[in-house]
Amino acid sequence: MPADESAAVRGTARSRATAAVRRALTPPLHAGPLPAGPGPHARLALRSRPATGPRRPPAPRGGARSSGTPPRPRRGGGVRRTYERARRAWDRPLTAYYLILGAGLLITVLGLVMVYSASMIKALELARPSTYFFRKQFLAAVIGAGLMLLASRMPVKLHRALAYPLLAGTVFLMILVQVPGIGMSVNGNQNWIYLGGPFQLQPSEFGKLALVLWGADLLARKQDKRLLAQWKHMLVPLVPVAFMLLGLIMLGGDMGTAIILTAILFGLLWLAGAPTRLFAGVLAVAGLIGFLLIKTSPNRMSRLGCIGASEPGPGDSCWQAVHGIYALASGGWFGSGLGASVEKWGQLPEPHTDFIFAITGEELGLAGTLSVLALFAALGYAGIRVAGRTEDPFVRYAAGGVTTWITAQAVINIGAVLGLLPIAGVPLPLFSYGGSALLPTMFAVGLMIAFAREDPAARAALAMRRPGVRWKTMRRRVKKRPSGER
Repeated sequence: MPADESAAVRGTARSRATAAVRRALTPPLHAGPLPAGPGPHARLALRSRPATGPRRPPAPRGGARSSGTPPRPRRGGGVRRTYERARRAWDRPLTAYYLILGAGLLITVLGLVMVYSASMIKALELARPSTYFFRKQFLAAVIGAGLMLLASRMPVKLHRALAYPLLAGTVFLMILVQVPGIGMSVNGNQNWIYLGGPFQLQPSEFGKLALVLWGADLLARKQDKRLLAQWKHMLVPLVPVAFMLLGLIMLGGDMGTAIILTAILFGLLWLAGAPTRLFAGVLAVAGLIGFLLIKTSPNRMSRLGCIGASEPGPGDSCWQAVHGIYALASGGWFGSGLGASVEKWGQLPEPHTDFIFAITGEELGLAGTLSVLALFAALGYAGIRVAGRTEDPFVRYAAGGVTTWITAQAVINIGAVLGLLPIAGVPLPLFSYGGSALLPTMFAVGLMIAFAREDPAARAALAMRRPGVRWKTMRRRVKKRPSGER
């Protein structure tokens, strides 16, 4: 290579190296002041960064994070998120539907288990098989499940059409109870009709359902005609018919069923918007009649005196109430085990009917009794929700009447077992032994299921869950692609 060409090449390389060093040592015009470092080597390392190329954005001050970094979850956010999810699930249209269906079936199934456990010794005492009472209750539960399914599928118009025939048939049967040779007495109460074999019928249990349906239809028709503003139309003929049913029940001496029927009447009047003075007047009359009936009966007076008793008392008058407390106290937190009750071995009268809640507390403990209470609370809440969200007056009155019926009967039964209320002789709904009580109650639960299904939002949600509707909706949402695209 010629000398002049080699000198030119060396000069060009030297000039490029000099320019590169100047660019490295000279800071860019847009850069801010350099941070103070430990020495010249650090400053030289900072200045030697290339001025070109993507630069990392400066970290925000105050501990803030960039938009690309996911935020750190706050303390308590998981609890709040869980609460929001639970609240949204609780407000869904089908919540009442699932609560009524689930709580009703769970109470019935658990009741069957406890009836079998509590009635084995009683059946053996009567020289019967140990499954005698369980088989009868299971048969009633199967028939009741059919009635519940039928009631849940019936339209509201058919329920309203059923009100008057049911009331007339119930009144006829309650009159037959008082005819000698037809009606029979059980535990001192003349409220039963013998059907043949081991089967009996208590028409007063169907009187609760009849009063609910007939009273709801009556009040709904009067509300449509705007007649409920007049106290005469609010009371007549609802109160006279209810008092007629109460009179027929009291002829047989069944004070407990009369109390439940009175609670249903008050619930219907409350839902109809009865003024306070009118409501208080009816309550005062009913209370006066009840006081006279209790005062004139030594048996009822003795039951009233057993509230809060801790000893059997003179003549063992409070034997049943005290041994019910003993059963609950011996259960502890988780009970002695299913079938391991001691009180059902002849100590506690009526262990499978009125005092089955005490046997539940002894065998399943506080956890079992609280579970039963939670199921009844869920059923009551769902009934109030159905009654409060509907626009149909008949649905509101009927759902409120059924909720009052089941809730009041459960409170009276459990309160008597706990020693907080007098023993009224009413079974625990859907739980205690007794087919005459189980059948109308399961029909009433199916009635509330039908009302929950009639809600427009619930009806739309159920329609979306049908396979055909869901498949059509999915096909409608999928976009069509060109033939060549995969």
